[in-house]
Amino acid sequence: MLAVKIAIDIRRMRDFGVGTYIRNVVRTLGRLDHENEYFLIGSPAKVEEIGALPPNFQTVPLLAPTRTIQGYREFRADLSRLECDLVHIPNLFSVPRFLPCPYVMTVHDMLEHMSRARQQNGFWRLLYFQMTKRVLAGAARIFAVSNFTRNEIEKLFEIPSERIEVIYNAIDERFLHGHASAADRDLIARRYQVTYPFLLYAGRISPHKNVVRMIEAFSALKTELERDQAYPDLKLIIIGDDLSGNPDLRRTVIRSGVQNDVRFLGFIPIEVLRIFYDEAKIFVFPSLYEGFGLPPLEAMAHGTPVVTSNVSSLPEVVGNAAVLVNPENVFEIMRALHRVLMDQPLRHRMKERGYQQAAKFSWDASVRRMLEAYGEIAHESRNELAGQPVAD
Repeated sequence: MLAVKIAIDIRRMRDFGVGTYIRNVVRTLGRLDHENEYFLIGSPAKVEEIGALPPNFQTVPLLAPTRTIQGYREFRADLSRLECDLVHIPNLFSVPRFLPCPYVMTVHDMLEHMSRARQQNGFWRLLYFQMTKRVLAGAARIFAVSNFTRNEIEKLFEIPSERIEVIYNAIDERFLHGHASAADRDLIARRYQVTYPFLLYAGRISPHKNVVRMIEAFSALKTELERDQAYPDLKLIIIGDDLSGNPDLRRTVIRSGVQNDVRFLGFIPIEVLRIFYDEAKIFVFPSLYEGFGLPPLEAMAHGTPVVTSNVSSLPEVVGNAAVLVNPENVFEIMRALHRVLMDQPLRHRMKERGYQQAAKFSWDASVRRMLEAYGEIAHESRNELAGQPVAD
């Protein structure tokens, strides 16, 4: 089969979540595919973050933001000039495409659509819905990161299921570099003054992440542990974006009386985050909504027990390796944390199951399926251009 020219929109590579996805997909494509031609459309500085790529990868500089008319026009012009067979857009976007080649789109979740829709009046909400539906209907293929997300797309936008393919996310390979060493533990002791047992949350800090209830559950847990005379110096460490847009969290900490036991560390690079995952007693992730939910898998790869929600995609992702809770019930979260802290046989079972569950998700397996889809779409498109019937 002739080599395929594939463009990938990398302009959102520094976004939380989408950025991790783009980096890992491109890195894995670079390792697996030395035949097809790839054009990475976006900032050359962002491409450098991916690392060395083979000669069949080229950077196409495009600095205009994604959500502007100029950015759209330049993007479209690049695809025409390069005569691309298809383009992979790695995130949901609502602007109708009218692109000069077929596009595949990755949908991580429906959260942006739903949250924006709630903030708008009837006309704009309907317009946004129809534009999103149109762009999804125009995609040659939709990659959903979980069955939950695929079902959401089908239910909300009436897209036929055969047009949607589930291709799972996987964890970044840097989380697979073994357990924390004495030098690693010394690093977090010196740099962050962490010398005590702790529970860990890592991820964005936004309302749907349910961090307020997690803090309330931790406060109740401290009271329970005091009765047990156990873990008197236990802390809760929260790693994520800065708190400036979330004053509710500080107020919750003070109201719950745990201001000396909850620490907000802001953004931490992966090389250091992996040490925190490794050292945590429990990873807590009581999110109300996830299209996939990578952090629980990242913790499992380090053998850390996970307490997470029984809603959205999370049961699908963690399988039988985590303790699942109703994320709207503070005392259910607290009881699960208490049980996992105190029950050593349970902790051991969760550690072993966690390793097994994390190993089920692989960028190599996911990207190999993407490659097959790229080839199928390019083949269909070429047949259509040549006026030949497309085989079912």
